[in-house]
Amino acid sequence: MEASVSEQSAPKNRLIKVGRVVSDKMDKTVVVAVDYRRQHPIYKKALRRTSRFKAHDEQNQYQVGDIVRIEETRPLSKTKKWIVRELIERPARV
Repeated sequence: MEASVSEQSAPKNRLIKVGRVVSDKMDKTVVVAVDYRRQHPIYKKALRRTSRFKAHDEQNQYQVGDIVRIEETRPLSKTKKWIVRELIERPARV
């Protein structure tokens, strides 16, 4: 049985996360904080945790406070393995 061309070129399922930009000081890179909730294994209390990911921003268009969607990709540097796919929300600037 031969696999069709569309099956071979289809992208793999990549992780997608939504988070808040917390730093944009690097060139073509933003730091995105992703919040999630976990339950304590013994006490069953809900705990809020945050993970920070470095994501590629080709045009340097995202600013601190923006809510963005990031997608896992091949390693772009030692610590940068995510790319910003889209802007979800930009807070009002005064």
